[in-house]
Amino acid sequence: MLALGLFFTINAGTAQIREMVAVRGGYYTPLYGIAGEEKVRVNDFYMDVRPVTHQEFLEFVKEHPQWRRGQVKKLFADARYLNNWLSEFSIPDQLKDKPVNNVSWFAAKAYCECQGKRLPTVDEWEFVAMASQTKPDARRDSLYSMEILRSYERPKTHLLSVGHSPKNYWGVQDLHGMVWEWTQDFNSIILTGESRNNGNTDRGLFCATGAVGANDLMNYAAFMRFAMRSSLKASFTLTTLGFRCVSDLDSKGALVSAKKTH
Repeated sequence: MLALGLFFTINAGTAQIREMVAVRGGYYTPLYGIAGEEKVRVNDFYMDVRPVTHQEFLEFVKEHPQWRRGQVKKLFADARYLNNWLSEFSIPDQLKDKPVNNVSWFAAKAYCECQGKRLPTVDEWEFVAMASQTKPDARRDSLYSMEILRSYERPKTHLLSVGHSPKNYWGVQDLHGMVWEWTQDFNSIILTGESRNNGNTDRGLFCATGAVGANDLMNYAAFMRFAMRSSLKASFTLTTLGFRCVSDLDSKGALVSAKKTH
């Protein structure tokens, strides 16, 4: 059985220490379930407590020049990639402890893999996101749901420092109200549109037809997240989009390093 608690990962090249927490998996019902499989199994895993910051991503860029603003291939990032930095290796002081944004899925994936981790799946991210400070699943708590919606409605003109929000049931912070976050299979709603959306693709998520096949018609926050993900392409970089990493566990509860594919 997975013991709840903290885990720290250390990147020897940058002396970087990141706090992770254990998430005990289980079954949950996603917003868009696969026909005949309403509940989805989420295995135990570790998740970063906070989103990756600009300072942390800068250390990564220094060690991996192919991800510099002036060197990254257009296939892997659009023209807005890291455009809020002063130069390839310089960021404004006020951004150092803010969640990194204007990074593509490719860049986020590469960062996580270089830490021996990976991006969370949609199911893993949503599983953790349904927790309040006291409950692992607070989706039926109207006050909690309203709090999340209000955090989404706040203007994102200025990023907040990471660690801003209270820790949820698992010990994770800043899932809501900071930035949207990349997931490993963010486009799964498009790729599996036939089974998840009665033959409709992502277009249906932006209108009333998006409710067809949904398991929880009152979960407006989840609708917003799925609609946002379905609008993305892997090379997109947005001011409102960042990421965090997760790690797998083996049968003995030990961390499993992700395989590098870049």
